[in-house]
Amino acid sequence: MRSIIFYGQTGKFTFRMLATVLGGQAICILLGALVARAVAATDEGSGPSTAYLVVGLGLGALSIVAAGLMRRPWGVTLGWVVQVLTLLSALVVPMMLIVGLFFLALWVTCLVKGSQVDAVVATREAAAADGEAADGEAADGEAADRVDG
Repeated sequence: MRSIIFYGQTGKFTFRMLATVLGGQAICILLGALVARAVAATDEGSGPSTAYLVVGLGLGALSIVAAGLMRRPWGVTLGWVVQVLTLLSALVVPMMLIVGLFFLALWVTCLVKGSQVDAVVATREAAAADGEAADGEAADGEAADRVDG
């Protein structure tokens, strides 16, 4: 579980995957906001329907902003905040608990597997750079032999 981080830089693949999760989550949050408004509008005993819509739209916008800020060290922290707030939205719309758990599972999976993929890519890039350096030294040695000869 070492690859689960709450603050800091992630690799290129990881932040792209996390941004994708947050983008899909934003769509579900916005739809959940519409459901919360509709339920509140039809039920006389519930809170103001417009407030639920505005808070839901704010959470959806926060999810989109977090997706855009994944390259920053605090982008991951903002993503975790979105995950927690999505789970808390189940207090208004109980089915959002399923949505929140689903996207939390995706979030954690992308953090774990994304860091593994980034490590493999870094290893391959380092091996390729070492191979190019060795090829470059061999080519320089052959060119020097031809000049001397």
